[in-house]
Amino acid sequence: MYRKFQNIKNIGLVFVFSVALFSCEKNVEEEVTDPLKEAKETSCDPNISFSQNINPILVANCIECHGGSQAPNLSTFSGVNANASRVKSAVVSRRMPQGGSLSNAEIEQISCWVENGALNN
Repeated sequence: MYRKFQNIKNIGLVFVFSVALFSCEKNVEEEVTDPLKEAKETSCDPNISFSQNINPILVANCIECHGGSQAPNLSTFSGVNANASRVKSAVVSRRMPQGGSLSNAEIEQISCWVENGALNN
């Protein structure tokens, strides 16, 4: 009787193990890519200019706080360039500007400018 119970127990364990093994195989998460996001990331305008596009956005939205009294100082190109990835992160996440907002086009321009090397052009 003990042996019969042991065989049933072993068969049960094999069954549970098999179910667990195969259920894990079917629930593998796939990385989902957004083709529109990828296209947008690769289609940055290489002609975005600091003086023509980026600086006017900063002057209108950021210099009031980040003109020297609050870090980072964005009143000069060197200050903006040294903090370019930080600026991009803050505007893309919409943490900045506080008390205001940038349009999607302005955010895209800043992102592209940074991705293009944050040039003084």
